[in-house]
Amino acid sequence: MKDKIQHLKDKKKEALQGGGTARIDSQHKKGKLTARERLQLLLDEGSFQEIGMLVKHRSTDFGMENETYAGDGVVTGYGTIGGRTVYVFSQDFTVFGGSLSETYAEKICKIMDLALQNGAPIIGLNDSGGARIQEGVVSLGGYADIFYRNTLASGVIPQISAIMGPSAGGAVYSPAITDFTVMVKNTSYMFVTGPNVVKTVTHESVTAEELGGAETHASKSGVTHFACENELDAVEHIKRLLSYMPQNCEDLVPCLDYQIKNEHREVLNSVIPDNASQPYDMRLVIEELADPDSFMEVHRDFAENIVVGFARLAGRSIGIVANQPASLAGVLDIDASVKGARFVRFCDCFNIPLLVLEDVPGFLPGTDQEWNGIITHGAKLLFAFSEATVPRITVITRKAYGGAYCVMNSKHIGADMNFAWPSAEIAVMGAKGAAEIIFKKQISSAEDPEKEWLKKEKEYSDKFANPYRAAERGFIDEVIEPAETREKLIFAFKMLENKAVKLPKKKHGNIPL
Repeated sequence: MKDKIQHLKDKKKEALQGGGTARIDSQHKKGKLTARERLQLLLDEGSFQEIGMLVKHRSTDFGMENETYAGDGVVTGYGTIGGRTVYVFSQDFTVFGGSLSETYAEKICKIMDLALQNGAPIIGLNDSGGARIQEGVVSLGGYADIFYRNTLASGVIPQISAIMGPSAGGAVYSPAITDFTVMVKNTSYMFVTGPNVVKTVTHESVTAEELGGAETHASKSGVTHFACENELDAVEHIKRLLSYMPQNCEDLVPCLDYQIKNEHREVLNSVIPDNASQPYDMRLVIEELADPDSFMEVHRDFAENIVVGFARLAGRSIGIVANQPASLAGVLDIDASVKGARFVRFCDCFNIPLLVLEDVPGFLPGTDQEWNGIITHGAKLLFAFSEATVPRITVITRKAYGGAYCVMNSKHIGADMNFAWPSAEIAVMGAKGAAEIIFKKQISSAEDPEKEWLKKEKEYSDKFANPYRAAERGFIDEVIEPAETREKLIFAFKMLENKAVKLPKKKHGNIPL
């Protein structure tokens, strides 16, 4: 028995070496950690339980039978983060460049099945050169098996992907289906076709970083939600993200102990500029409303005219969607609509209440927006809010014009509570544009057209550019002093915590994709 135990220890020691010392050193020289080092950082100390450590590939083509490694390029198992169970896989670039084989895919699928059956998050640490070409179609089939499970798990358990090296070709679609993607600056990239193929087909010269680096996807495409400075930073982002989420779609949101005290925030009374055309940073409002240092912004560098992220309110995890007057005056455009819709749907999947802070002058006009489908894309945000059954509260801080008023979680599409500040302007359009349409004939025949313009503009503004018409109709539940907003929200969300909605029987809705 002693010899057999030693034999087992030798096999485990071999598995822990991955592709060998030289390749591990090469990984470190690139500024990258190994698959196992990443898991040590991610999981609670001593909690990792590995599954499939001794698995080897079954390929015999192109001399592959002469080169095998225990684990076959991916480390899989489960552990805890902050005491909560998670399932993990970590791709090992030191073994065949992290390329995916049939057995490699089977290991990942086994972990995903366990995560789904046991209702716990799945986290993938990706660092792979793609499909293992020596295995042909079976490696491609392995990718499809993973994609299918990503889809089954979507909306049932949280799925997070960290890109910590290359992710190309078919490898990008699993992260794309998952809920959140984290990338590392300068050492990770994602693209369907690499720079060489791009140059051959389109004659464009572009580097891997320019084509699919972390900063590119964080700001231009929106493919990644977070561009992190290094791998440690990426791991910390994952841990913090998970702290706002329940384990699964039937679990309750995390809620920390909190004693209600003086929730008055006097600074909010002076946030809105006297000039309605002057911008302000909505993040200042968010920071005052949320618990101290609790706001975690998502997609910070993409579609900056809308701000989304997680926060805590009196200890309770919430999702925030807010127009950003400091960027494009807070208008809704294609990117902002898609960004907002995706976030709203995630929160609704996992019982995370939604707070909407509204200051929106409308949808962005122009041929670029219309020809690229602002109608369909704007409808995504409308659809996402309308189908959400979690508690939903809107606070209108200033402008709420036209169709954008309807889209931004209005009472008409099922919002539970709608508050407005005295500075709110709820109307079909701004006073200037409205006056030009309504009083055009009167003004053109006036002795002093300029003076008449200003008079009629003020007349329309006094009548409609305020929250009181909407409050009279019941579209606004209460007009409140800005300083009392946090207290109002705490009590309103507490009142809504047992909200239950019965939906029409259907397979699923058909969101305008």
